[in-house]
Amino acid sequence: MTLEQATKLIESCAKQMNSRYGRVVFDEWAVVSFAEHKTRILAYNGPRREEFQKHFGSDAGALRAGLMSPEHEPGDFEFARNGVGTGFEAFVVLGRSLYLIWNNTVQSMDGITKDPHWLGAQVPFADLSDKVHTDPVKLAAPLVGRESTASSH
Repeated sequence: MTLEQATKLIESCAKQMNSRYGRVVFDEWAVVSFAEHKTRILAYNGPRREEFQKHFGSDAGALRAGLMSPEHEPGDFEFARNGVGTGFEAFVVLGRSLYLIWNNTVQSMDGITKDPHWLGAQVPFADLSDKVHTDPVKLAAPLVGRESTASSH
């Protein structure tokens, strides 16, 4: 799938998760590329666009090792149980060197999962993961100078 198609799926997934959870699960998400050993934000939605990029290294926290692992396949994901504040809560592998970062800038994953509605909110998350597994994101052009203008609410 294309980056544009993936972004639409991510937006839909976030809305469905929020609906099933009864409030916002992740108030921030970003599609990030690590191609050519450079971190590039290709799409972003959330309250802190500039800070997201500026603090990416420290916010990756417990997920850093997973983000750098060559073992992951498209659709694979990881959660950081104790991501606090701006520390990232989860990622999904979208394609080669492409990741979707999910974050809740207020709650930790541990806090999110304590709500019984989390079980229902996982369904669209798993559906997104399955879609990416069968149709990974492929970029149409080289990333040189490319950065998204996705909204930041």
